[in-house]
Amino acid sequence: MSDYAPPQEPLKVLYEDHELLVVEKPAGLLSVPGKGPELADCLLARVQEAFPTALLVHRLDRDTSGVMVFGLSPHAQRHLGLQFEKRQVKKTYITRVWGRLTPKTGTVDLPLIVDWPNRPLQKVCHETGKPAETGWRVQRASEAESRVRLFPKTGRSHQLRVHMLSLGHPILGDPLYATGEALKFPRLMLHSEELRLRHPDGGEGMKFRAKAPF
Repeated sequence: MSDYAPPQEPLKVLYEDHELLVVEKPAGLLSVPGKGPELADCLLARVQEAFPTALLVHRLDRDTSGVMVFGLSPHAQRHLGLQFEKRQVKKTYITRVWGRLTPKTGTVDLPLIVDWPNRPLQKVCHETGKPAETGWRVQRASEAESRVRLFPKTGRSHQLRVHMLSLGHPILGDPLYATGEALKFPRLMLHSEELRLRHPDGGEGMKFRAKAPF
């Protein structure tokens, strides 16, 4: 992470009201600060500069882009946090993976845990791993690559990246899990396209989307 050079584009606000703030995170920007002053620049800091009461609810990996929601009050943070914890938030991602993914739809149900000697890498472990489940639907495919919608039921660290790797189809441009030709892309081809959740004030169902930049 010593080469951390996050993009300096303006904050992209998708929605705001008295309780909720939804923004689009660019690829290459940390969600929260890392260890050390050189890793202080992050989405949370940028959001709090513009919205001082904003509180963290969930995270995206540094190399993943897309929709992130923040609470603008402690009540909103708790309410939203519980929705994520209870798996009530519906998440949709877009990805491009190596090779032709078959069948066109399916589910990966493999438990995950940190690979301690190689952290931050995660690995599949049936003895000590925590439950992790990801649904997929292929949008289009060639022999070279497939464009896929992913529907994570759980929110484990690196879940989508490891689950796609477990199928033999690593995400293109993944600096941690892809190798060879699959690595030769300008960024990790993973984007949080849509979040569906309930508003902390009244419980109304809401949907937020950001189109994938690839």
